[in-house]
Amino acid sequence: MKLKTVFNYRFLIFILLLVLILESVLRLKFGLGNPVLSQTDSATGYRFQPNQNITRFGRKIIYNQYSQRSDPITSQNPKNTLRILMVGDSVLNGGTLTDQTQTISEQLEAQIKKTGINTEVLNASAGSWGIGNQLGYLQKFGTFASDLLILQIGTHDLIQPTSVGDRVGIDPNYPDRKPFLALQEMFSRYLLPQISLRLHLQPAYPEIPPTLTPEEQFHENLLLLDRILQRDRALPIIVLFTPNRVDVLPNADLPTYKTEFLRFLKTRHISFIDTHLAWSRYPATTTESYFRDVVHLTPAGNSAIAKLLFEQICQRDRLCSL
Repeated sequence: MKLKTVFNYRFLIFILLLVLILESVLRLKFGLGNPVLSQTDSATGYRFQPNQNITRFGRKIIYNQYSQRSDPITSQNPKNTLRILMVGDSVLNGGTLTDQTQTISEQLEAQIKKTGINTEVLNASAGSWGIGNQLGYLQKFGTFASDLLILQIGTHDLIQPTSVGDRVGIDPNYPDRKPFLALQEMFSRYLLPQISLRLHLQPAYPEIPPTLTPEEQFHENLLLLDRILQRDRALPIIVLFTPNRVDVLPNADLPTYKTEFLRFLKTRHISFIDTHLAWSRYPATTTESYFRDVVHLTPAGNSAIAKLLFEQICQRDRLCSL
């Protein structure tokens, strides 16, 4: 009986040590247990909680006091500084798999700074934000006395409904507080969805069916975009049009609403960067290296976009020598 009791104690101690080791590895090596936190917002639907500075999967992630993936800023533009505000979705944000220095905004800022111009490129973005969410952010916070506004709009955004914050604090992908254990986060956020996928189980948080047809949503989004353009008429604006992977690989294909979208911009004399057109001309192996998945970009893809932005900004405003 005593031997059995000793064995049970040793087994319990072994399990506890194993849990402690796993918990420590997940926290220290992968940053689990300390996720990027979100919050609901009546204007933007949801946004990242302000003032976060964490490391996840070896990547640095910073959000300032205005929920921008940027360093802390002053509300007014510092003297002798070129301030650019970028607004977009997860493509612009980069997500937890993109280091802060490898985002589009940070790479653009670094390129302009090399010319000797003091520059701030602000990154206001969140996953699944649509044009309506961008409008909400600008209505809530303004443009921070920026010299240029860049709106990142992807193929999918043309028919993307305005996202709401119904999943914040419920869906593990949109946490509003830290989990008690890193093991808890690993299971609920990463292992359980994979198990459900392999077993063909119903998703715990299924997509809400759209209330509008794609055609109706597209025209609704044009109205929302027009409100942004009318709101900031005195501010120079560039629209950065980004493609989905299927739009350029394995062969270039014309997105359904692209022609009408660009026509809309031209009639309002809005400058745009057609990344879809530019990348359609590159070798497939080059373009393939730009995508991490069906939508999101690798650091190389972010760098390629930052270069296109840099060239247009310099040529448009004669700010730097190419």
